[in-house]
Amino acid sequence: MDNGKTVGTRGSEEGVIVLDEEHTEGARITLEQGGCTAPWSITCGIYGGFLHTAFVSLEIDGRAKYSNMKADLEKIMAEQDNEARYEKMRRFADVY
Repeated sequence: MDNGKTVGTRGSEEGVIVLDEEHTEGARITLEQGGCTAPWSITCGIYGGFLHTAFVSLEIDGRAKYSNMKADLEKIMAEQDNEARYEKMRRFADVY
């Protein structure tokens, strides 16, 4: 990801982006097939520096984790207090 945008080609060598959602509050989450170290990877990024990637072996697990990460990301982005938002981001990284 670069400045909140997914970069690179979508050819078979780099994998195929299966689910990709940009949140209006300033975050993005992508479930990608063919991650660099696992069959599936989920990258979650918040504009301004926070970036986290989780790796999974099976598509069904990736889709389930993607849904959970998306729900948690929405809660983080809804947080108005910066200190509380930072703490939620830290916990997010610990969970995933």
